[in-house]
Amino acid sequence: MLMNILPTQNSMIAPEIILGVDPGFGRMGWGVIKQEKNNTWKALGWGCVETPPKTELSDRLLVLRDELKKVIKKYKPASASVEKLFFFNNAKTAMDVGQARGVILLTMIDAGLKIAEFTPLQVKQAMTGYGKAEKSQMQKMVAMILGLKEKIKSDDAADALAVALCAGQCQKWNLLCGKK
Repeated sequence: MLMNILPTQNSMIAPEIILGVDPGFGRMGWGVIKQEKNNTWKALGWGCVETPPKTELSDRLLVLRDELKKVIKKYKPASASVEKLFFFNNAKTAMDVGQARGVILLTMIDAGLKIAEFTPLQVKQAMTGYGKAEKSQMQKMVAMILGLKEKIKSDDAADALAVALCAGQCQKWNLLCGKK
């Protein structure tokens, strides 16, 4: 289970920093959010790690691990969320992304983070109420929820922020329903 913080008497949820990751071996999006005292979400940072295309997969995986460690060290999240693999037309790409996802999960586990996983459908439903929402709809909703005035340039970073927000909403829901 993701959350082990109990609500206080006034039903405020203790602020927690959440890392969201959109996995990939060529591009890995990341986003870090924090719940404010007024129950709004704030983006602490986001970005996209790109690995050199003509590099061996094992070296690309090392880059992903090292860059994710830097993000974790800088923002000190208590929990993390990762998008699940959904569907790929190319089996080799799916296997490579699966390996990247494994490195990402292991890096999070090594950092002692609680981890949640969500399918793209679950993330879209949590953000927009519609499981087949377009990328542009998702980006607008993420920016609106986080109160961002600037456009998130990287689709991967926007997806990672959406995954983090999905985890945050699930944590909030579990607390309100009395689940730990």
